[in-house]
Amino acid sequence: MEKKVNFRKFLPNYFSFFVNGSVVLIVGAILPYVIDEAKISFAVAGSLLSFFAIGNFLASFVNPFLTRLVGRKISIFITSLFMPLSLLGLSFLPHVSVMLLLFILLGISRGCYSVINNAYINENSDGTPVALNILHMVFAIGAFLAPMVMSLFFKFDFTWRAIVYTLAIASFCSAVYMLTLDLTPKTVAAEKTERESLAKKSPFWKQPLFYLSGFLLFFYLGLENCVNGWFVTYFKNTGIMSPAFANSLVSFTWLAVLFGRLLTAYISRKIKKQNIILFDCIITAIFFILLISTKNLGIITFSIIGLGLFFAGIYPTTVSNASDAIVGSDLGTSMLLAIAALGGIVTPQIVGIVADKIGLVGAICILLVNASVMIVISVVNFLLKRKSERLEK
Repeated sequence: MEKKVNFRKFLPNYFSFFVNGSVVLIVGAILPYVIDEAKISFAVAGSLLSFFAIGNFLASFVNPFLTRLVGRKISIFITSLFMPLSLLGLSFLPHVSVMLLLFILLGISRGCYSVINNAYINENSDGTPVALNILHMVFAIGAFLAPMVMSLFFKFDFTWRAIVYTLAIASFCSAVYMLTLDLTPKTVAAEKTERESLAKKSPFWKQPLFYLSGFLLFFYLGLENCVNGWFVTYFKNTGIMSPAFANSLVSFTWLAVLFGRLLTAYISRKIKKQNIILFDCIITAIFFILLISTKNLGIITFSIIGLGLFFAGIYPTTVSNASDAIVGSDLGTSMLLAIAALGGIVTPQIVGIVADKIGLVGAICILLVNASVMIVISVVNFLLKRKSERLEK
């Protein structure tokens, strides 16, 4: 039986992830205005986005260091303040070198939020995927609503800085709200099962479950970031659809992600995590193959929505899947998310390099490797979990 979880105690986590989702989408939305006003090249603008991703990756090392130095609560408060300070600094359009630093700090803040929130919810919900799926669902809500709020501001003749100031205030409130949580790591609990106790005794780096979950996230995030980052350009280059329709697919994707995470949160009460992961990976591969093998606009739209729907549950459910290996360990959670973030940084770069040589249409086919490896890892994870359950009986 799934234990009941008190979701109210996670409200600070959910609010912070809502703000995080808004910030991640707005970073891309304001970039054209930053380019125009700061008179920077597309290459420099691309560097800003890369530095944001690198900052997110570095968070996996900054967070455990600061946590050991000053404790969880002070650590997350310090790094969460990077977000409003970076947003405010960006509004002044400083020198490029300063902007690059601000984007790194913004990425570090976003990444530290991710480490702490995933770790805290894993520890305080017995590893149930329901609470984690809701965490990532509110991220999708923030990502979906932020561009709409920005458009609303434009209708009232506000500039792009209005949404930046709004998010700076919201992120500061989030930092203060996080202070209300008891962030003491829950490494020991009376209700721990024998399996969890064994996981605690064995360091995360000695457990196959950690590597299976980490590399599944590596290939998944690489695939997701390429779909989000390259596919609008891919559709434009192939002439399949108009630029306006290509851009609108981003909203369709986030709506599908939102619904998918809500659905996953519901079914995860009754279906085992490893089953959800395996099913999502297989269906994701099917929709991806369908997406790149046709020029039919209706099928493409159906496929991209299907991708978003089944993408949705993979990340949070996989983090929850790794809970037996990483619960109570900030370093374990940090390393898991670092492996994932690395996939999100490396894969789009590989696709870009190959695209310069053979074209984007051919380069996109590289992502079939990601989809295939995800299925293989999810099968191994399924078998490992089934073996573990048999041993417990």
